[in-house]
Amino acid sequence: MTTVGTGAAADTVRSPVRGWLAVMAVTLGIFSLMTSELLPVGLLTPVGRALDVSEGTAGLMVTVPGLVAAVSAPLVTVAAGHIDRRIVLVVLIGLMGAANLASAFATSFTVVLVARFLIGVSVGGFWSIAGGIALRLVPARHVARATAVIFGGVETASVLGVPGGTLIGDLGGWRTAFAAVGILGLVSLACMLFLMPGVPAGRTVTFPALPQVFRGNAGVRVGIALTFLVITGHFLAYTFVRPVLQGDGVAESSISVLLLTFGVAGICGNFIAGALVTRHLRRCVTGISAVLTTAMVLLALAGTGAFSAGAVLVLWGLGYGAVPVTLQTWILDAAPDATEAATSLYVSAFNLSIALGALLGGFAVDGIGTTSVLWTGAALTALALSVAGAARRTRDHPAP
Repeated sequence: MTTVGTGAAADTVRSPVRGWLAVMAVTLGIFSLMTSELLPVGLLTPVGRALDVSEGTAGLMVTVPGLVAAVSAPLVTVAAGHIDRRIVLVVLIGLMGAANLASAFATSFTVVLVARFLIGVSVGGFWSIAGGIALRLVPARHVARATAVIFGGVETASVLGVPGGTLIGDLGGWRTAFAAVGILGLVSLACMLFLMPGVPAGRTVTFPALPQVFRGNAGVRVGIALTFLVITGHFLAYTFVRPVLQGDGVAESSISVLLLTFGVAGICGNFIAGALVTRHLRRCVTGISAVLTTAMVLLALAGTGAFSAGAVLVLWGLGYGAVPVTLQTWILDAAPDATEAATSLYVSAFNLSIALGALLGGFAVDGIGTTSVLWTGAALTALALSVAGAARRTRDHPAP
């Protein structure tokens, strides 16, 4: 998030209404970007079948953009320099829209992976810059609420983008799902062009500031560790939730409904965490880790049937829906005076963890078996419990 003063908002946007319209345009952009990154989760089986690759190999559609986004987050933040932030965001969202449309017409898996590479560039750069744009769009008294709305786009995409894309894919084919997200990206581009004012760059981030905030801030280090464990564990399992459910005997026609159930539960988890996280940050982190661990273990043991799987996915959705707002709050709480650099590191860790989770899950599915991703993911989220506990003790007994 940006480190410029909140007073800049008054110069950039004189009308609060116009400022909020700009905030909504950015929110739509980040929603479409994160939906694009996670879209293949619900489409691995049909894409793999159509392009003649295994489900483990198809998981690279999640791995590639995650890895690229992890690198592009700090690179784009630094490279943007003094360029108008509106121009940067418009270019990145346009790149995403074009890449998804290319995926929709791809005749080989290689073309899809090239498009996913470009999506990774867009996701990393857009998220890093958009995270602090609210400071420049609305008056100071509205900044916290506007920032929450923008990050709500990340959360909503995480919990609703996948089931929505899966439903479109089931009804019209996976190519239609990619095309729909591409068109959504172009709509976002138009909204930002017409609704956002120019946003001149404020204080810029340099490469030395990134390792400095990591080395010099224990809270940031713990937040990055928690992000790595929780997000890797979640996506190691969730990337392959469709083949997991099919292996449990769930009909293919029911999967989009179950993922939608997951999404609705996730929205509830987001609101619950939003109400609690300011006063009970560490309890929220430990609660999330416990809920995700329990859900993965239960799904591994639940047996067959849509009803039992649906009940577990409700629990899982409640836990994951609380993750983005909780981890983002941890990072902001740890580095209030270096928010752009810290957020850049957080975005890198988040997306790298998505990629690593999908990659490890692909190896596990192809080499061990589908259910193994649930046990491995649960082990990582359980480990986050001990990290959060150690962080609490560190805060209680700070080093001299």
